[in-house]
Amino acid sequence: MSRRHALGLAIAALVVTAGGMANATCSGTLYLTFDTGNMRHAELIAETLAKHKARATFFVANEKTLRGDYALDPAWAPYWHARVAEGHAFGSHTWRHGSFRQDQGKLTRYRLMDGTTENLDGEAICAELRHSDYRFKELTGRPLDPLWRAPGGRTTPLTLKAAQACGYRHVGWAPAGFLGDELPSETYPNALLVERALKNLKDGDIVMAHLGIWSRKDPFAPALDELLGKLEARGFCFATLATR
Repeated sequence: MSRRHALGLAIAALVVTAGGMANATCSGTLYLTFDTGNMRHAELIAETLAKHKARATFFVANEKTLRGDYALDPAWAPYWHARVAEGHAFGSHTWRHGSFRQDQGKLTRYRLMDGTTENLDGEAICAELRHSDYRFKELTGRPLDPLWRAPGGRTTPLTLKAAQACGYRHVGWAPAGFLGDELPSETYPNALLVERALKNLKDGDIVMAHLGIWSRKDPFAPALDELLGKLEARGFCFATLATR
């Protein structure tokens, strides 16, 4: 073996890529994830991730956006296509962003955003996950990764079994990874949320936030830049769940 070849192997052994980033010098890895929400800060979050060269995992549902359309409408194709080009990962957040409430025999009660409920069997549960997958591929040319996240994190034994049978692994988040962008800003200001995340996040944690939240008065998204910078200063790197 030549000296040059040996040196190349040594360097390759030291450099491990995760989500497109070299992390040989990382003291820990965090998995940033974003659910669609109302998409109000989708562009700002994308710009912040690019600034920090951070890859994330987006969980997509056809949710109503602040613009009055829906997150998986054709008008959003350029946004999603750009995120694909940047090397992020993507999972299903269901199609209608309903809440899986309770198993009743072979059916699961599914509460929709308008308050109505449906009873879904395993095939219908798969259809909820796959619809977002099909639409995302129509918009971007790329299918979703075999991942899903239930809205609100609410699952049941039947939904988990059905999703696994049709090829989707459920992903929640770490307790410390809940950034709190859904909490009222009057009692949970951004400075507190950043401080809490810096104090509690540890290697391997899955971090969860949204591309836009209806209820929060002072949105958290502008504080993401500060948070990522301070996490990087502590030695953390960021990877997608497709690499986990």
